[in-house]
Amino acid sequence: MPLRDTGFHLSYYLADQDRFSSPTRHFLDDQPLPAVEPNARFYATNAITDRALEFLEEHRKNHIAAPFFLYLAYTSPHFPLHALDADIRRYKERYLAGWDAVRQQRWERVHSLGLVKTGLAPLEPDVFTPWNTPDAELKSKIGPGEVTRAVPWKSLTREQQEFQATKMAIHAAMVHRMDVNIGRVLDELRDMQELDNTAIVFLSGNGASAEQLIRADGHDANAAPGSWASDLCPGPGWASAANAPFRRSKCFVHEGGIASPMLVHWPAGFFARGELSLTPCHFVDMLPTLTSMAGVTEPRAQAGVPPLPGKSLVPAFRQDRTIPKDYLLFHHSNNRALRKGGYKLVSAGKDGPWELYSLASNRGETNNFAAKEPERVQAMSAEWQRLQDEFVAQSRRPAYFLFLTVTKCSPYALLV
Repeated sequence: MPLRDTGFHLSYYLADQDRFSSPTRHFLDDQPLPAVEPNARFYATNAITDRALEFLEEHRKNHIAAPFFLYLAYTSPHFPLHALDADIRRYKERYLAGWDAVRQQRWERVHSLGLVKTGLAPLEPDVFTPWNTPDAELKSKIGPGEVTRAVPWKSLTREQQEFQATKMAIHAAMVHRMDVNIGRVLDELRDMQELDNTAIVFLSGNGASAEQLIRADGHDANAAPGSWASDLCPGPGWASAANAPFRRSKCFVHEGGIASPMLVHWPAGFFARGELSLTPCHFVDMLPTLTSMAGVTEPRAQAGVPPLPGKSLVPAFRQDRTIPKDYLLFHHSNNRALRKGGYKLVSAGKDGPWELYSLASNRGETNNFAAKEPERVQAMSAEWQRLQDEFVAQSRRPAYFLFLTVTKCSPYALLV
């Protein structure tokens, strides 16, 4: 479906996230752009921001009286690990200490800040992403420096440690370049004198990735790590560090695969300043939250149409309070979970055993007491199945679109 038909007036769409430096599929206002030749002066994070600034400038010139909605979705730091040489050099020595040390440091920091109060989950050397490229194939294509499991850092050879530290340096370089470009957008809003009056919501993806996949272009083992011809991924060791103190990684629905931080900035709209809210929420809450911030009332219930999921988080933005929820439901790649009333039921794999945790005291998911409370496991697993069946049934109903109008003027929508 063309992006204009979904409500975006201007758009830059990068469909080729495997190629940070040489995309072959990208579109401006739904029209295909020429493929970018390898070694051209192109980097996706910079290009996405360039378009965002162009769109904001167009809005300033032609629609300044209207509010705008800018959806700025960077592909960074999703794999493959592609970054600019100058950015990689910034972090070249940073990660030689290894993922064990980095995990410990990050746990200590989030604990001291009060962000998470739980112990540090241990490494899980036996856990791997089911669809990962087989170990032997990975090592033959990438080389002896590759490591396919989250094993203790001290068990690695010196060659492996140096190669793994380089991979994380590239990952950090990708985040660094994203930070720089977000700063460019904020500077533009400041120049427009709209920074304080613009609601900014920053969300990350669902946990760092332990996957090690070889894309269609393949991997050139002789290419410089981080260059367009390479195809490296953080892997399970660094994913365990990036997701610390939680267990597991993207694709799993343990906390390491679903917990995402969220930052909200809107000085003109909120009383809260620099405050921390620990109310649990879900991505499905974003639509009612954004519509509430825009002053739009929720649509009326319609026969045969399921109600919008999620709840507005605006009350928690104004002051720290809990937004009550009946449950949070998760299902990703046959991994299943239900969070309800302070408890979390979770399973790795379609036929994996159910695990039960008390998130209030053990968000690190290290104390499984499913065997001690079989009745709770049975009740929650039955509810998970019921909710899953309801979701599947709703997804088969005809789709509908909700077009929103802000009071007095229509929002100008921009996608990058």
